[in-house]
Amino acid sequence: MFNIVKKEMEWGHDTLTLETGKIARQADGCVIATYGETSVMAAVTYAKQPKPGQDFFPLTVHYNEKYYAAGKVPGGFFKREARPTEKETLTSRLIDRPIRPLFVDGFKNEVLVICTVLSHDLENDPDIVAMIAASAALTISGAPFRGPIAGARVGFVDGEYVLNPSVDDMQGLKTNPEQRLDLVVAGTKDAVMMVESEAYELSETEMLGAVKFGHEQMQPVIDLIVNLAEDAAKEPFDFQAPDYSALLDRVSQIGEQKMRDAYGILDKQARTNAVSAAKEAIKAELSEEELEDPNLGTALKKLESKVLRGDVVKNKKRIDGRALDEVRAIDCEVGLLPRTHGSALFTRGETQGLIVTTLGTGDDEQIIDALHGNFRSNFLLHYNFPPYSVGETGRFGPPGRREIGHGKLAWRALQAVLPSATDFPYTIRLVSEITESNGSSSMATVCGASLAMMDAAVPLKAPVAGVAMGLVLEDDGDYAVLTDILGDEDHLGDMDFKVAGTEEGITSLQMDIKVAGITPQIMETALAQAKQGRQHILDEMSKALTQGRTEFSAHAPRIETMQIPTDKIREVIGSGGKVIREIVETSGAKVDIQDDGTIKIASANGEAIQKAYDMIHSIVAEPEEGKVYRGKVVKIVDFGAFVNFFGKRDGLVHVSQIENKRLNHPSDVLKEGQEVWVKLLGFDDRGKVRLAMKMVDQETGEEKSDEEKTGEEA
Repeated sequence: MFNIVKKEMEWGHDTLTLETGKIARQADGCVIATYGETSVMAAVTYAKQPKPGQDFFPLTVHYNEKYYAAGKVPGGFFKREARPTEKETLTSRLIDRPIRPLFVDGFKNEVLVICTVLSHDLENDPDIVAMIAASAALTISGAPFRGPIAGARVGFVDGEYVLNPSVDDMQGLKTNPEQRLDLVVAGTKDAVMMVESEAYELSETEMLGAVKFGHEQMQPVIDLIVNLAEDAAKEPFDFQAPDYSALLDRVSQIGEQKMRDAYGILDKQARTNAVSAAKEAIKAELSEEELEDPNLGTALKKLESKVLRGDVVKNKKRIDGRALDEVRAIDCEVGLLPRTHGSALFTRGETQGLIVTTLGTGDDEQIIDALHGNFRSNFLLHYNFPPYSVGETGRFGPPGRREIGHGKLAWRALQAVLPSATDFPYTIRLVSEITESNGSSSMATVCGASLAMMDAAVPLKAPVAGVAMGLVLEDDGDYAVLTDILGDEDHLGDMDFKVAGTEEGITSLQMDIKVAGITPQIMETALAQAKQGRQHILDEMSKALTQGRTEFSAHAPRIETMQIPTDKIREVIGSGGKVIREIVETSGAKVDIQDDGTIKIASANGEAIQKAYDMIHSIVAEPEEGKVYRGKVVKIVDFGAFVNFFGKRDGLVHVSQIENKRLNHPSDVLKEGQEVWVKLLGFDDRGKVRLAMKMVDQETGEEKSDEEKTGEEA
């Protein structure tokens, strides 16, 4: 009934298994990849005919996690998986980026890749397993895919690279000083296709070494996929790339000079309009048959690419006249918005980001419900890219995949320099509003966010800057690496290589390739050039702020922390939360109690914080023998007076300890409600508190000297 093909190998610390032929047999290709006890099923289907008039390649990748994979029931009201989580969206992009460039040029049939996590052992992250499964499914599907690819995760501990570190190792990256890198690299047998990483100030040499290590370690996986395909691959799809060389020659003959003139305009909007006008002028001279050719759009884009790429590689001339390693003009401004906790406007050429910092309390932390468990995040970064930033109309609504991906890239770049939660007990939320865009808005977000946090008095370890590098690679091997690429250089070039970091090292790196991979030499050149660009940007940023502010905004909350014994938490909360509600209502401060006894008290009003602190302290603290306290007489009896002197703690002042003379009755000198100074003498055999008034000056609260005590007795 089944024609099962199964291959396996030892890879790193676990066994990797690829299996096909049993499940989802109506898909063009389906492979279940298992690493340890983490299993992901990748199913591939593709249309056998393109849609009429289709002028782009419609590839869609979906990665989805099923809670049953980890033996969990989804949270929320409906108790079923709903819209994609951030992790699912990011992993979908992670798989899409290295496989997209490997489809044969001209293939415009719809392709759908669905990766489903079936089992998760809470040790091996499913994202690498899903990438391998997707590559294997495409390889055996018969689709015109020039793979296979493989992926690997690389850690860096004690100067040594680690293959596929565990989920816990990566989850605790910020709190684990030994682990300095979380890098995912994907590639073919000959070249690297994609890199995604967060790091703790690694040098360019260390980062390049990690990429090489990951590429070397994935080679046996590629061999395993090839081995599987030899036994299970379907017949290759009969696809012949369309020959539109005659149309391209005709378009070039008519419009090459028009396109060169258009790309000679420096202003982006004017250049965009001129390029559109050049295309219309070309179309006006074409025949009806040529206008109806479905490859016309491709031919026009090819002409654009030819004009741009030729000038860059042969003439070392860029669209805006810059040198290959030159960064656009930069302007930085902080403290723009009067009511926010921190703000910055970062402008680099025609790319601009308005970034705002908001400081919150523990109540503002994001609770993340993931397969490997629930956890909280106190650092949030949200990136918004409205249509007006590129002078267009269009979709405006919830964030798309691109916005989520760019926001996460900036988040990765900044997390390495954040203060620890114990030193800075705030939740930090950054919002990046991209107000203009002409290339590398994610790196503008990194730079602006660094300044905005410094403006909000967040004690960063060091400022962070980012720069996007580009590449134009010709068929003869000649190439040019571009610093701080424009939007057109990104669209028509071969690489988008984003590098962020401090003066000391790299904190994040992301690379996307549109050709069949790049060599280590090109990557080394790009990293070295990026370091120069990053340093230049940091110098420009320092003109706005050289270091973080020392004072918070008047509108930001202040947070004080205190530690109490865990067995006192119940007393602070009270029955049904009665005590904690009273503290909050009376003081006006927010109080957050954690399971380890850490209490965070937050308010923009310092007096409110102190009042809440004192109320909590009075509940959990123990009175000290020999110390003087201010108290209130709550009850008078024949043998003395009871005084409330420490929180809700009462003690007895015996009649003999009220004054240094004999009293007929305590009421001779005391009355209920009267405030007095008392000294704690100690505790009797039954634990009762013994207090004294006669040895304390009732006016000053100071304990009397031996001479004063002796004089009174005389």
